[in-house]
Amino acid sequence: MKSFEIPGFYKSPLIAAIKQQRKADDKMKKDFSPTNLQFGTMEFFLARHFGFCYGVENAIEIAFKTVSENPGRRIFLLSEMIHNPQVNNDLLKSGVRFIMDTSGNHYVPWEDLSSNDIVIIPAFGTTLETEQQLKDLGIDPLRYNTTCPFVEKVWNRSEQIGKKGYTIIIHGKPAHEETRATFSHSSYNAPSIVVKDLREAQKLQKYLLKQTDPSGFYDEFKGQYSAHFKVETDLEQIGVVNQTTMLASETQEIADFLKEAITQQGKFPERFADTRDTLCYATNDNQSAVLGMLQTKADLAIVVGGYNSSNTSHLVELCEEKLPTYYIENDSKIQDDGSIRHYRVDLHSEIETKHFLPSTENVKILLTSGASCPDAVVENVIRKLLVFFPGARSIQEVTEEIMNDQALTRSNAHS
Repeated sequence: MKSFEIPGFYKSPLIAAIKQQRKADDKMKKDFSPTNLQFGTMEFFLARHFGFCYGVENAIEIAFKTVSENPGRRIFLLSEMIHNPQVNNDLLKSGVRFIMDTSGNHYVPWEDLSSNDIVIIPAFGTTLETEQQLKDLGIDPLRYNTTCPFVEKVWNRSEQIGKKGYTIIIHGKPAHEETRATFSHSSYNAPSIVVKDLREAQKLQKYLLKQTDPSGFYDEFKGQYSAHFKVETDLEQIGVVNQTTMLASETQEIADFLKEAITQQGKFPERFADTRDTLCYATNDNQSAVLGMLQTKADLAIVVGGYNSSNTSHLVELCEEKLPTYYIENDSKIQDDGSIRHYRVDLHSEIETKHFLPSTENVKILLTSGASCPDAVVENVIRKLLVFFPGARSIQEVTEEIMNDQALTRSNAHS
């Protein structure tokens, strides 16, 4: 897989050594057990896969390269490039401006842009309508395009099955930038509808099976279906694709549920398109790694990432099913008095928990991060937690131990 040039301040010697070691030991990525880091009275269990994915590294490389190669030019991002506050703030500090927020509300009106300006498309992609708006301004929307290749894969698959007469069911959060972009692309080729969870899929099933008055569909799914959608005929054959950051298991559950409804209706299996190939590898790996990590008995879990990050929030959901879980943006949320400010997904806000670390002699913490979180942020969280354990080994000592083990392994392999 291609390697990318990303700024050094996003990297961590400790995390790099761990990932290099795990990659060498498990080239086929079949081992989802966590990495155990022993610091004395504190132990961390790091998920097998976490942090920057292919799409995020690609976006970061393009964005910072664009800045360095175009001094003096005005550079804009459509909105947040990825859902990580540090990366977005770093781009703002470099002079990049956001045209709109993640909900589509403008900071910069279209009329303030000119054909001499650079506009970077974020990793989530954008709608066909926005692409046309940029073209009308004389700006090439594909010149500085950081859209994740796996998002584009979903668009391409939607186009393929849409042209064969299938209606596209998108499993995603209706307001999320990626979902809006996927919906725009899919509805260009076929009738499309967004369902955010299994509950909404169950509502849709009633219309698919013609068990309820079709007129109710347009109120129940208001704002989530394409123009000229005809509920009486557009659910005859369907395919399910996903917003790449959703829970893969839930996307599959929705797909299986709707496929069963199709067959119950007496339709042939061909009425349901197989779209399992649209699931993002990084989302799958990170979620599988969390499930593997949760097999380890621990006192608590910490998940690091932006609070508006969809893929990170789903890692939190998985952890919360098993043990106390704290969702934080960075190490600054861990206070010197032993309290922690963490985000509650259900409340959509931060809360403070005092004395979150157990007073036991040996503390075990599960740790992971979202696909848009720099490894350096994860290392800083480890570093901050070690402050509460005065006798703990240093990060440098543990890093050197891992690197020495790697050197010894390489030496034995060549002898």
